[in-house]
Amino acid sequence: MSTSPPGADPPVAPRRRRDPLPATLIGLLTLLLGFAFTVQVRTVDDDQVLAGAREEDLVRILDEIGAQNTRLREQIADERAALRQLTSSDSQSAEALEEARSRATSLAILNGTAAAQGPGLRMVIRDPGDQLRVSDLLDVIQELRGAGAETMQIDGVRVGLTTAVTGTPGALLVDGRPITAPYEVLVLGSPQNMETALNIPGGVVQHVGGRGGSVEVEQVPDLLVDALRPLPEAQYAAPDTDD
Repeated sequence: MSTSPPGADPPVAPRRRRDPLPATLIGLLTLLLGFAFTVQVRTVDDDQVLAGAREEDLVRILDEIGAQNTRLREQIADERAALRQLTSSDSQSAEALEEARSRATSLAILNGTAAAQGPGLRMVIRDPGDQLRVSDLLDVIQELRGAGAETMQIDGVRVGLTTAVTGTPGALLVDGRPITAPYEVLVLGSPQNMETALNIPGGVVQHVGGRGGSVEVEQVPDLLVDALRPLPEAQYAAPDTDD
């Protein structure tokens, strides 16, 4: 029997608190997915080397960029579907939590905000005459991505979705950080596929050799890519922890 005085409003039931972990994971997925929409490797080459590139080189670079964009669009679609499923189902279930963690980890590796380990290549690019240009380093990145590279770092700088390659020969920068020859590239993916792509006629190895440099490639069964990119904090949004 109620003990409230006549005319008094009935007591309001306390709101059920939601476990903040699922909401946090969903928020992280949303943030990382937003970064995926800005996928690009920006380049600045002062001597406009691409303007004088051969037609077959331009076609190859365009094909590689197109293939990379297709893979990224497919991944964005997958993440959207997973995010819709997580936000429309019981996010406190063990299955949903595991899915959220898995997606968050995959996107963190793609964005370069988490370390990754697995088979890959260790490359050393020598440039004794300081002849390699921004477009040459971009060619290395695109060649590897076109061959299925999942993540990489160059001279201790993690390559992410919005990595910027700038500078001039002998003074190249990755995301504003100077790199010096010989350049060490650690990349995860199929070692066989990536090494084959690097050695195709007109590919990275031949192109670097034409500039007086060299490329050493070593297949590594268990390679660690541990350079990290900072994850910017959301300025306005925060995960909802209430129903």
